[in-house]
Amino acid sequence: MRIGVDLGGTKIEGIILSDDGSVAEKVRVDTPSDNYSETVVALCKVTQQLQTFSSERLTVGVGTPGALSMPAGVMKNSNSICLNGQALKKDIEERLGHDIRMENDANCFALSEACYGSAKTVATVFGVIIGTGTGGGIVINRRLLTGANSIAGEWGHNCVPASVRELFDADRRCYCGRSNCIETVLSGRGLTQTYQEREGKQVEAKQIALMAERGEQTARDCIGVYCQQLARCLASIVNVIDPDMIVLGGGLSNIDELYRSVPDLMKDHVFTDTMLTQLAAPSFGDASGARGAACLWPLT
Repeated sequence: MRIGVDLGGTKIEGIILSDDGSVAEKVRVDTPSDNYSETVVALCKVTQQLQTFSSERLTVGVGTPGALSMPAGVMKNSNSICLNGQALKKDIEERLGHDIRMENDANCFALSEACYGSAKTVATVFGVIIGTGTGGGIVINRRLLTGANSIAGEWGHNCVPASVRELFDADRRCYCGRSNCIETVLSGRGLTQTYQEREGKQVEAKQIALMAERGEQTARDCIGVYCQQLARCLASIVNVIDPDMIVLGGGLSNIDELYRSVPDLMKDHVFTDTMLTQLAAPSFGDASGARGAACLWPLT
């Protein structure tokens, strides 16, 4: 059994994951608001409470927003801004008294789906987060690929393909300081901006999806454009790592039209006559974070 902890902006969820992928125990607490030291204490208390369910010390994996910046080992790009610039992994280890493993939420999502979810029967998986932000993770034979710079799968801040740039009205400035990052079109904010460009008013991505289901024409058009954008961006992933399966996660992964339209739209942009890569919905949704964190320690 292994412990996995998902550190979210509003809640900290910890689980004990059994070897068969079932959750043996679960603990959830609120994340202390904008207080780094209290967040570390709360996370460690969740871990220590889970440890009481086992006579042996269990391995601990932690999934976080943002990522560790190497070699300094401090957090960056977290929407929980109190974590940025902090040595989170080191501080948790010092408080617990043993090593942990830590990865960002996109990597944990991909690992969860590869080990126990929609992609458990295939070898190579690209897990995609499309929600507040846009991220990704690569898993090969149930082992996470992190890369020399610990950024493998982080496609959200690549520039969109030229064919995607043709689908929106003007350059989009990203919070990272660049223009036309993939995140500026595939995040919830990107879908909102597409609707605003066409209708002149700001509507949240979730509402746009609901309006499209009800037949509102501008919303349907925006979802159609979004499907084209996603297809062309994912085609570049297929051309580079050629995964067996791409699993979508995050709030926008709940849009059914993506699974109906995107695979066919990808075909003209993938460098092969017959595209065999599958596109799948997630098995665990919000529960993937803690599951994937536990899987950072592979079964022995």
